[in-house]
Amino acid sequence: MYQAVRARMRALVCGMRAARRDAGMVTSEYAMGIVAAVAFAVVLYKVVTSGTVSAELQNIVKQALDAQV
Repeated sequence: MYQAVRARMRALVCGMRAARRDAGMVTSEYAMGIVAAVAFAVVLYKVVTSGTVSAELQNIVKQALDAQV
Protein backbone atom coordinates (compact mmCIF):
# COMPACT_ATOMS: atom_id res chain seq x y z
CA MET A 1 0.00 0.00 0.00
CA TYR A 2 2.83 2.39 0.81
CA GLN A 3 4.29 1.93 -2.67
CA ALA A 4 0.93 2.67 -4.31
CA VAL A 5 0.54 5.91 -2.32
CA ARG A 6 4.10 6.90 -3.09
CA ALA A 7 3.60 6.24 -6.83
CA ARG A 8 0.39 8.28 -6.80
CA MET A 9 2.11 11.21 -5.07
CA ARG A 10 5.00 11.06 -7.55
CA ALA A 11 2.53 11.17 -10.47
CA LEU A 12 0.79 14.20 -8.97
CA VAL A 13 4.06 16.06 -8.39
CA CYS A 14 5.31 15.30 -11.91
CA GLY A 15 1.99 16.47 -13.32
CA MET A 16 2.31 19.76 -11.45
CA ARG A 17 5.83 20.28 -12.79
CA ALA A 18 4.62 19.71 -16.35
CA ALA A 19 1.81 22.21 -15.85
CA ARG A 20 4.27 24.85 -14.63
CA ARG A 21 6.56 24.28 -17.64
CA ASP A 22 3.69 24.82 -20.10
CA ALA A 23 2.27 27.90 -18.36
CA GLY A 24 4.46 30.30 -20.38
CA MET A 25 3.46 28.81 -23.70
CA VAL A 26 -0.07 30.16 -23.43
CA THR A 27 1.19 33.74 -23.11
CA SER A 28 3.50 33.40 -26.10
CA GLU A 29 0.68 31.95 -28.20
CA TYR A 30 -1.51 34.93 -27.34
CA ALA A 31 1.34 37.28 -28.24
CA MET A 32 1.86 35.61 -31.61
CA GLY A 33 -1.88 35.76 -32.29
CA ILE A 34 -1.95 39.49 -31.53
CA VAL A 35 1.06 40.13 -33.77
CA ALA A 36 -0.59 38.19 -36.60
CA ALA A 37 -3.88 40.05 -36.16
CA VAL A 38 -2.14 43.44 -36.22
CA ALA A 39 -0.16 42.48 -39.32
CA PHE A 40 -3.36 41.38 -41.06
CA ALA A 41 -5.09 44.62 -40.05
CA VAL A 42 -2.22 46.70 -41.48
CA VAL A 43 -2.32 44.83 -44.79
CA LEU A 44 -6.11 45.15 -44.95
CA TYR A 45 -5.90 48.88 -44.19
CA LYS A 46 -3.33 49.39 -46.96
CA VAL A 47 -5.51 47.51 -49.46
CA VAL A 48 -8.72 49.33 -48.54
CA THR A 49 -7.11 52.78 -48.62
CA SER A 50 -5.43 52.21 -51.98
CA GLY A 51 -6.81 54.29 -54.84
CA THR A 52 -8.44 51.54 -56.87
CA VAL A 53 -10.17 49.78 -54.00
CA SER A 54 -11.27 53.06 -52.43
CA ALA A 55 -12.85 54.19 -55.71
CA GLU A 56 -14.65 50.85 -56.11
CA LEU A 57 -15.99 51.00 -52.57
CA GLN A 58 -17.26 54.54 -53.18
CA ASN A 59 -18.99 53.39 -56.38
CA ILE A 60 -20.67 50.52 -54.52
CA VAL A 61 -21.93 52.88 -51.82
CA LYS A 62 -23.18 55.41 -54.41
CA GLN A 63 -25.03 52.69 -56.32
CA ALA A 64 -26.61 51.43 -53.14
CA LEU A 65 -27.77 54.93 -52.17
CA ASP A 66 -29.06 55.72 -55.65
CA ALA A 67 -30.96 52.43 -55.97
CA GLN A 68 -34.69 52.87 -56.54
CA VAL A 69 -37.21 50.46 -55.14
